[in-house]
Amino acid sequence: MTLTRKEFQGHPFHLVDLSPWPLFQVVSLLILGGSALAYFQGITNSLLSLILGFITWLSVMGLWFRDVSSEGTFMGNHTSKVQGSLNIGFSLFVVSEIFFFISIFWAFFHSALAPTVELGCTWPPLGIVSIDPFAIPILNTILLLSSGAFITYAHHGMVYSNRVLFIIGTVITLILAFAFTALQGVEYIDAPFTINDSVAGSVFFFGTGFHGIHIIIGSIFIIVSLSRILYYYNTTSHMVGLDSAILYWHFVDVVWLFLYVFFYWWSA
Repeated sequence: MTLTRKEFQGHPFHLVDLSPWPLFQVVSLLILGGSALAYFQGITNSLLSLILGFITWLSVMGLWFRDVSSEGTFMGNHTSKVQGSLNIGFSLFVVSEIFFFISIFWAFFHSALAPTVELGCTWPPLGIVSIDPFAIPILNTILLLSSGAFITYAHHGMVYSNRVLFIIGTVITLILAFAFTALQGVEYIDAPFTINDSVAGSVFFFGTGFHGIHIIIGSIFIIVSLSRILYYYNTTSHMVGLDSAILYWHFVDVVWLFLYVFFYWWSA
């Protein structure tokens, strides 16, 4: 009888096979980044290469995630030890994201707490009309906090092996997330200032824009988790991706609370 590597290795850790995806990912990111720079400079046909780079990047990510899913779901490589390491790794990734947003708030408070003469010694700067915090922003706050409650509801359904509760909670979460993203787009279209209007416009669109990108990524994360549940790929003892998606979603919830309080309510 021939032993597989997993049976032969005598330890619970996953020794990853050689994969072409890291190299392909580097190439796709090079195309994407170079095309983006060319597009911003107005170079001819750069939009086509930008779209090609984005499609290539997305395809490589999908194939790479497919392999990881196969390793954990069908090949049995994601033992309890490996799952614990993945949870720690994702938690550290969230910590790095926290510091990313801390840098944005640092830039905001650097100007907001001590506005210079160039800003008119006031915040928001002269000529900047603040967005009404009790219009779309308060509605988005309600939507996002509600989505956090429903994803927690879905998680409890998964923990207690209630598949219907999980699906209901996840679908409602996604509906609320899509509504949040759509309203954010409407707010950007109707905003009384642009990203070029003083440091206030730059910090506002940088902070809320990156938060919006995180919302889109989190929504994709939850969609993938939902699809895995529909195909019976996850169990109550094997749901690292789902736990990570929920942690990520709660992270963007908390970040939005700070954005709302300081970027909308306090600035107004």
